[in-house]
Amino acid sequence: MNQLEQLKQYTTVVADTGDFELMRSFAPSEATTNPSLILKAVEQPRYLPLLTTVVARHPRDPIEDLIDRLLVAFGTEILKIVPGRVSTEVDARLSFDAAASVAKAHELVNLYEQAGVSRERILIKLASTWEGIRAAEILEREEIHCNLTLLFSSVQALACADAGVTLISPFVGRITDWYKAQSGLDYAPEDDPGVRSVRTIYGHLKKLGYATQIMGASFRSVGQILALAGCDLLTISPSLLALLQQSEEPFAPALSAAFAKAQKVEPWIFEEPEFRYKMNEDAMATDKLAEGIRVFAADAIKLEALIEAERKRLP
Repeated sequence: MNQLEQLKQYTTVVADTGDFELMRSFAPSEATTNPSLILKAVEQPRYLPLLTTVVARHPRDPIEDLIDRLLVAFGTEILKIVPGRVSTEVDARLSFDAAASVAKAHELVNLYEQAGVSRERILIKLASTWEGIRAAEILEREEIHCNLTLLFSSVQALACADAGVTLISPFVGRITDWYKAQSGLDYAPEDDPGVRSVRTIYGHLKKLGYATQIMGASFRSVGQILALAGCDLLTISPSLLALLQQSEEPFAPALSAAFAKAQKVEPWIFEEPEFRYKMNEDAMATDKLAEGIRVFAADAIKLEALIEAERKRLP
């Protein structure tokens, strides 16, 4: 049994890609997308017809509506492959506007429902800002389930869980990147700052009885993935899924109910001033959250440029 098959015994494996043809060979349960992944996919010739079709069918739509239609087109194709859910991201430029984020989520869900996809198979991705968490709180009450992304700290995780968010995506690799840049060190999996952060979040939320699911994301190595085996979900890039398939070395799950039970934690409920202050005190989380929003926003702008160029080619 290869390591991917072993991992699926302990954890729900999610494909972290917009390349829905590539994910077939890994048989993931679910899939996640973001503007960067969709941009990467749509730049490939085999996905250009998807872009062309969306623009040709709605040539006079505003550019932001065409982006939504393209995201939903990819998500709909992905759902033909995975049996579970697909995560579709709200424009990162709305990360500090709760009302606009809610409105955009409604638009995405409506497009999915028009395509015959029920909201139970969709997770709306929002950045783990204070405003993103408040938007998710509203959406969850409407039974629109959310995946809070760009999450780098227990402060964000606990605020999400207290808001009733369905799923959070702590970013393992990006946390490690920050500490590695500061220290110049390479970390063994057990000492890896990203791994340790997700283990802490897992222990806190499970010990406190929150229903929020935890999905480790942004992996840099197989070692990081195996060090979090047993987490509710792990979203993994195709390159690392392939490496897992190529090894049959056995491993044991690192996270479990027993692990969480052994943690010593107290309930934390944050109001906005305390949340913002504690985030400000965490230089890594503050830096990586801001950087992630900038990167996703920049890729959304690039995606808009591709769509606009395609629209200009129409007769």
